[in-house]
Amino acid sequence: MKYEIKIPQMGESVSEASIGSILKQTGTSVQENDELIELETEKVNQVLYAPQTGVISWKVKEGDTVKIGDTIGFVDSEGQAAAEKPKAKTEEPPPQKKPPASAPPSGLGQRVMAEQFVQELKQPPQAAPLPAAAEPPQKVPPKGEVTRKKMSKIRQTIATRLVESLHTAAMLTTFNEVDMSVIMGLRERYQKQFTEKHGVKLGFMSFFVKAVVDGLKKFPHLNSYIEGDEIVTRLGFDIGIAVGTERGLVVPVVRKSDQLSFPQIEKSISAFAQKARANKITIADLEGGGFTITNGGVYGSLLSTPILNPPQVGILGMHKIMKRPVVIDDEIVIRPMMYLALSYDHRIVDGQEAVSFLVHVKEVLEDPSRLMFLDADGNI
Repeated sequence: MKYEIKIPQMGESVSEASIGSILKQTGTSVQENDELIELETEKVNQVLYAPQTGVISWKVKEGDTVKIGDTIGFVDSEGQAAAEKPKAKTEEPPPQKKPPASAPPSGLGQRVMAEQFVQELKQPPQAAPLPAAAEPPQKVPPKGEVTRKKMSKIRQTIATRLVESLHTAAMLTTFNEVDMSVIMGLRERYQKQFTEKHGVKLGFMSFFVKAVVDGLKKFPHLNSYIEGDEIVTRLGFDIGIAVGTERGLVVPVVRKSDQLSFPQIEKSISAFAQKARANKITIADLEGGGFTITNGGVYGSLLSTPILNPPQVGILGMHKIMKRPVVIDDEIVIRPMMYLALSYDHRIVDGQEAVSFLVHVKEVLEDPSRLMFLDADGNI
């Protein structure tokens, strides 16, 4: 019996996919749930699995574009035995003898007819051709060593969306800096207890998620988007966390961040990072974010301008923590400082609102006790 392999639904906004890698070639025996093929979409890559044990056959090749619902191949469960039987050796036909080459018209040991001899006497003598001099090989002008590889669907979509963001949004960026001393002190003090209790490390991102949520409550326009001639403001707080992968940047969403504890946020981010590295991020993981946080500091970036993730109107950029001299109470001291960058869509968010939001985030990060991080007993 043949089982169809069809392109499944992969989200409301996804209508087609590209055949990325064919993991099991036509004629290969597969087991049920074996990985068969990798699909590339505009948002994520997805692997299809064998619906049954049998022999695989494909109707597509790598690079083909397919639609949702298309049948791209079959698994033949009855072809299993036939595929595993060794093929009988076919006898090669005996080599054919080549016919003898035609003899030259004259020469030693060859018989020449009288008519041919007379005809050759009438021909004028010809000079023997000189052997052609061997031409040196022509060198192709070097153009530099290059490689070519077709852009993946994800990379094409990233390129399209970034250009779209720059062309459609009135994007501006405002900057500030935050003293990370208190947060670093809390992490150092409670890291061991936190890790032992919750099975995940206490990172910086949970502090930033909580600070951003607190800021969005006070400045809701940054949790909005434009739809036609309307400003649509989200009532929930779903924060996208940018994660870099070999295939490009993806932004999984930590949903209902305002209702999550620090350990729950850290576990969510850790789970997304693992899924991203294993290429198992789903479209459902990426949809519906209201605001994005991206951390270029993990790559060493000291300062950058993040680009909006449409249709969102706000994105916060974190950067590398550097010890720098700063003035506090008229004294020069050394503090671990981080530059913050907030890019926003000026069509919805005014400059005063954007600056006030970023200052609020800075103040929360420098005094995170207001987030009720610690309980009455001083425990996590």
